[in-house]
Amino acid sequence: MGFGGISIWQLLIVLGIIILIFGTKKLRNLGGDLGGAVKGFKSAMKDGEKEMEDDLKNKKDQQDDKLQKNASDEEVIDVKPESVNEQEKERK
Repeated sequence: MGFGGISIWQLLIVLGIIILIFGTKKLRNLGGDLGGAVKGFKSAMKDGEKEMEDDLKNKKDQQDDKLQKNASDEEVIDVKPESVNEQEKERK
């Protein structure tokens, strides 16, 4: 028994019939086209992953820049009354 109840001999007979119908040249071209399609798909997947990583990195950098800008834009406000500030100066 082979694949799913099909023996090796039955697979060889089917392969022989396919070769007789299509010929080896068409099968070779079909294999080449299929291989090229798989290669293109893999390449597109790698490019997509790289683009996604770059986008995430850029967004993180932009957020860090905004946080630094907001931190530097904030003004320090002294909320102590002047009398307390004067008392602290006298103690020093």
